[in-house]
Amino acid sequence: MLAMEKGINCCFSASASNVYIYFITIAIALVVIRVSYVIYRSSKPLHTTSPQPLSTLIVLGSGGHTAEMLNLLSVLHTDSFTPRLYIAAATDNMSLQKARLFESSVIDKVFRMAALKYKLLRVSATLLYKTGVLENAQFMQIYRSREVGQSYLTSIGTTVMAIAHALWLMIKIRPQVILCNGPGTCLPLCVIAFFFKVVGIRWSSTFYVESIARVRRLSLTGLLLYELHMADKFFVQWPQLQRKYPRAHYVGCLM
Repeated sequence: MLAMEKGINCCFSASASNVYIYFITIAIALVVIRVSYVIYRSSKPLHTTSPQPLSTLIVLGSGGHTAEMLNLLSVLHTDSFTPRLYIAAATDNMSLQKARLFESSVIDKVFRMAALKYKLLRVSATLLYKTGVLENAQFMQIYRSREVGQSYLTSIGTTVMAIAHALWLMIKIRPQVILCNGPGTCLPLCVIAFFFKVVGIRWSSTFYVESIARVRRLSLTGLLLYELHMADKFFVQWPQLQRKYPRAHYVGCLM
């Protein structure tokens, strides 16, 4: 009897293990299929028939990254990308100041055109600020994964904090478009945006423009986004980069 009971228990345990393995295999297969579909769809040309403007997250980086991004924004139809949500590292105050100046120039241009069209002689500065900056642009900061010169050991904690903060921001704003051009600040945001696509929370189209300073090889951020297929469209500014990374689109120098 004891031998029979042990045999039954062994058979039951084996069956239960097989069931677990079966469901785990199915779950993994579904995840792989979903990720493959997201990558496939992201690689296709974007088609939008919505006349509504697209909420746009713009990731700024210190130094030349911000200058390049604002130069890129200056040639876009800003009316099609509103509201604009600017994000920079918590230790980078200059980038957000430049973004505010850029938004002020956009508002000035809009109101000058309105003045010419409707012969408006005076526009309240308060109204101009409220209708322009507060409605069409927001400015936020995010924790940085690693500061320049920070040890890799201590950067583990700051990276976890940065990812958690990025997750909270992405849940809060859920942009339709993400524009970035290389700062490490954009990496956790792009990873979370890709995760949101996979689980069906939000489909954010990510556009990555590699910095003009990258002539022969991609930056670490660009390389990760390229190899992991996390950017819907990947642009480079030098033809030799496009030859080396064939899925990238060569757009010429934007500066």
